Amino acid sequence: MNYGPLLFLGILFTLAASWLGLVVMPVKQLGSLQPDLNTNTSVVFPKPVPGEAAQGREHYRSLGCNYCHTQQVRREGFGSDIERGWGKRGSVARDYIYDRPVFLGSSRTGPDLTNIGERQPSYEWHYSHLYNPRTTSKGSVMPPYAFLFELRPIGPDGPSTDAVKLGGEFTPKSGYEVLPKPEAKQLVEYLRSLKSSVELPEAPLPKSE
Repeated sequence: MNYGPLLFLGILFTLAASWLGLVVMPVKQLGSLQPDLNTNTSVVFPKPVPGEAAQGREHYRSLGCNYCHTQQVRREGFGSDIERGWGKRGSVARDYIYDRPVFLGSSRTGPDLTNIGERQPSYEWHYSHLYNPRTTSKGSVMPPYAFLFELRPIGPDGPSTDAVKLGGEFTPKSGYEVLPKPEAKQLVEYLRSLKSSVELPEAPLPKSE
């Protein structure tokens, strides 16, 4: 008996079922996700990354930040992300509907950044950390990004309001100041935009005790 046609149909069915299950159904389920409008607070989440933050997102990508930092908070019971303070709830698919590409990451050489905009809202902290991470996090293995800044003589009107406040061994030499370049400003705007402490139907915030 020739089993060739039967074998062919079996392989065809297996491939078709796999394609439907792994491609078609996820696209149908997740591809239609829309931002959520909370009728109690009138908050719409998520929103597209605006203006300079969108440009900063490109710097984040080009600098390879996603190789050492993730942007996905695991739910309780699947890790200690929430206990570490990296987010107030687990990440879900809706969080990423405007992200192209999605920076889930694969390694945590540094902490997760999903909610860094709420954990560290200070511009000064971010500028200091980018200039040299050891100024804010002793023992950090993150490389310095001093090339995103420039050393300039202090003008006749005094220090610039944008000057980065650095101390100790990182204090600029007398008569000079460290200023962030546009790339640094845009990157910091992106980092400050990363906030996830908004309740979603599929990801409620934990009830406060």
